[in-house]
Amino acid sequence: MRRSIATVGAVVLGLATLLPGVAHAAPNPSDPGLSPADRASLAAALPVAPKAAPGKKPAGPNPFLSLLPDASKADYSSWAAYLNKQAAAKAAARLKAQGAPSAAAKAAAAVVVDEDEPDGTLGSNETPANAQRISIFGTGAGQSPAIRILGSLDNESVTPVTRAATPEDDGSIPLAGDTGIGAGRRAIVTSAEIGDGPHGSAGTGTNDFDFYKLTAAAGQTVTVATATPTGDLDTILVLYTADGTPVASDDDSGPDFDSRLTYSVPAAGTYYAVVASYSGLPADPFDPASGDGGAGEGPYTVTISAAAADRDFFAIKLKPGDVLGASVKGSPSYLTVYDTEPREVHGSNQDATFIYPPDSKLPGGGNAATDYVATKAGWHYVGVAEGSGSYDITVEAYRPPLQGTRPNQTLFLDFDGARVNTGIFDGTGNVTLSPFSAFLARWGLTRAQEDEVIDRIVAGVTENLKQDLIASGLNSRFKLKILNSKDDADPWGQKNVSRIVIGGTIEESGVSTIGIAQSIDPGNFETEETALVLQDVLSDPAGGPASLNTYLTDASDRVAFVSQAIANVTSHEAGHFFGNWHTDNSDDVPNLMDSGGANFDVLFGVGPDGIGGTADDADVDFGDDRFSPAEGFIGTEDTLGRIVFGLTS
Repeated sequence: MRRSIATVGAVVLGLATLLPGVAHAAPNPSDPGLSPADRASLAAALPVAPKAAPGKKPAGPNPFLSLLPDASKADYSSWAAYLNKQAAAKAAARLKAQGAPSAAAKAAAAVVVDEDEPDGTLGSNETPANAQRISIFGTGAGQSPAIRILGSLDNESVTPVTRAATPEDDGSIPLAGDTGIGAGRRAIVTSAEIGDGPHGSAGTGTNDFDFYKLTAAAGQTVTVATATPTGDLDTILVLYTADGTPVASDDDSGPDFDSRLTYSVPAAGTYYAVVASYSGLPADPFDPASGDGGAGEGPYTVTISAAAADRDFFAIKLKPGDVLGASVKGSPSYLTVYDTEPREVHGSNQDATFIYPPDSKLPGGGNAATDYVATKAGWHYVGVAEGSGSYDITVEAYRPPLQGTRPNQTLFLDFDGARVNTGIFDGTGNVTLSPFSAFLARWGLTRAQEDEVIDRIVAGVTENLKQDLIASGLNSRFKLKILNSKDDADPWGQKNVSRIVIGGTIEESGVSTIGIAQSIDPGNFETEETALVLQDVLSDPAGGPASLNTYLTDASDRVAFVSQAIANVTSHEAGHFFGNWHTDNSDDVPNLMDSGGANFDVLFGVGPDGIGGTADDADVDFGDDRFSPAEGFIGTEDTLGRIVFGLTS
């Protein structure tokens, strides 16, 4: 899965620069429970958990849908591969269910648009500024809400020069082998081996790394790709600047789980690419002995180039509330959407549409899929990159499903314990979850305080999901009814009612998480879903980053803090089935969609004093933040805007 690291507001398709000091991954790379090498991997947006066998479903709950107590244990690479496989199967099953005539009719209804850029050339539609405009697309009268864009990516042709392996030791930036790229060469291919250096298993055993030096000009694209036709080596790739800052990384983007990294060079400079084994990155790229041991070994071939790469943009007009989905087949592995500013709002080199609910209308089944909910009227931009040859992009737009309907969306907060089929979350099946009241004493609260805590949780969720969205002014017709089990009859099972069960434990549910949602549903096509907010980790007396007890002292207003934190976690889970992906939990922007990891204090609203329930506690809201790097998406997610139009009345 591609782990490209990018700054917010980058100009080209997520293949962007990384400013020093802003690179973080989820979970937090400063977690003291991790080795220095694992922290370096996470800082480069590479997972470190053991992988599932190829083709097998990963263990544990889906990390894209879960608020995990320890996200460093999530097998993101295997989950991405699993989701891609399931998305293709889901798309095929949908076509089969439609029947051949319906599928053919749908394809015929889509307007075909040909790329204007002549085949074999590049440069005419490389950015949003010179994107090819498609005026016929849209959800208005006389427009087509479904199009197919046919075109071709035509990169600068370079022939790699075969180069002998660098003599060992080449395990750090100072020891890197010079590829000659930028000094007369454009591309090289080298066959080498991980494990044959002085720090491989036959030496110190701290792990072998192979570094390669190259220079590149501004505007060029650096591509590094490995192949492992023999042996069991599972490669990872990282590209560093000369000062050791990681600017791009990759795991499993190539065929057969090999790696392929691309990086659009912002300014001329010298870069260092490292080939290493999965979970085997150096803690310090200047120290060849800084690995933590245990990584795999074996032969590989690497191809490295610096050349002009084609990328194509197409401009489409959207209205506020339009729910956009796109999927690409053919050569490109990267698909993206830019908003009216323009800024990148959902770049993807994966197809995670299996996470969408069955009622979602958004397309999938290709190399990559993207989605977006428009908040402003105007030109938006769909772009493709990272391929060579023809492509076929499906682009579709829909109005919010609840538009003009009644009753409106209801969200039911169930504190009474519930009978839930946790099989929908890969749990153990039909189980009974303990009520919220069973956990009060673990926070030093009494049964007499239960009503006040529940009232404050409901008020917090209402503020997060209703008042803030109304105050945003994005949509004056936004309506959401929030009910709870203390004050209202249970409406679960009625039309347009989704619920969040606030209670239960990991043992009861069979799901190893704090919270989990049934789907991620851009546009809110499925209005009757379930989410869980389990209470055992949150109330663990032993503490830990995800336990509220870690932040409670004699100075705490316990009712206020417990209520605030649980309201935020509950809002996070609602945010998923109302359309949001995870955001970065380690940057400087608190967001209710921040992923699990070491920085739970931010999601809980703990203030600078490190104590929950004091005057400096923060009001955490939905808003703009970059996607979680661990999940592979690029760009800025408007978590407020994604929700508001999905709940249009």
